[in-house]
Amino acid sequence: MKDLVADLPAAAPGATGVAVAFRRGDDELVLVGGTTGRRDPRPVTGRTRFELGSLTKTFTGLLLAEMADRGEVELSDPVRRHLPVGAVPHLGREVTLERLATHTAGLPRLPPGMLARAVPRWRTNPYRDFDADDFTAALRRTRARAPGRYRYSNVGVALLGEALAGAAGRPYPELLADRVLRPLGLDDTDCSTSPQVTGHLRGRPRPPWEIPGLPAAGALRSSALDLLRYLTAHLAPFTGPLGRAAAEVTRPRASARDHEVCLVWNLRRREGHDLLFHSGGTRGCTTFAAFSPTTSTAFVALANAGPTVDASFVQRSYEAAWSLACRTFQPRVSNTREP
Repeated sequence: MKDLVADLPAAAPGATGVAVAFRRGDDELVLVGGTTGRRDPRPVTGRTRFELGSLTKTFTGLLLAEMADRGEVELSDPVRRHLPVGAVPHLGREVTLERLATHTAGLPRLPPGMLARAVPRWRTNPYRDFDADDFTAALRRTRARAPGRYRYSNVGVALLGEALAGAAGRPYPELLADRVLRPLGLDDTDCSTSPQVTGHLRGRPRPPWEIPGLPAAGALRSSALDLLRYLTAHLAPFTGPLGRAAAEVTRPRASARDHEVCLVWNLRRREGHDLLFHSGGTRGCTTFAAFSPTTSTAFVALANAGPTVDASFVQRSYEAAWSLACRTFQPRVSNTREP
């Protein structure tokens, strides 16, 4: 099984450390290599924390399913039902929690004004100075296109996190910890910036990733061991503390050109097998996670190098996940990066 991932370190140029974990049935394997950074060269372990970037969104999707299972929200709820009056004046009842979780609400990729604020720090920490108040102000200006078509949206999942926090009357990080992280025993997972690997972009160290205005879309850190435990909770027979919610997360709900969309997770089918997958990237880390309910397999890959046009870490991880799920090696395919 080790040869599934032999080429992953070379697929993340500039990384000093890589961690991979996978499960097939009852067998688990964790492979690590390298150090947490050039200036602080501690060995990478299964508990070393990496920035998850957009892989955070899958946790928000599971939180939605958990709260729906409790009856605290319904997937068909308009998002404005769980926000202060006037918070989203231009979003109608058609912008529902489910549409936010499937990127079909018609919202833009980023909040109005966020990109302009990010440009001066584009290669370091672009979203650090866009805080919760800025996001609140941006939401009052946000408009949606006609819903139904898949459009990948950081705004949408960040707004979903705000709505869930509003429904529970608690901040998103606290709510996520109480409803998802602690029940699953994910002790290495939270939004804090320390301790963690040093991220790199083209071999240069990057500051810790900060995205205070959109935590539900990209603020989490986690380890290979935690993520493998997290993915295992999404596999049958769904008997864990979030079993019903995890089962709900895996159900396809929308079409996105060449794949289907569940609650945040992307879904593709091959040779009678399903693979749910998602990637994430910050300026200093690249992450990938996938699981196959039909074959009881799960796969996680983490590197402390940010994505670049010449990096193939996500692509190679996707291929390895399919090889694990199908139990045979498959030819490479294209167009597997996050939409």
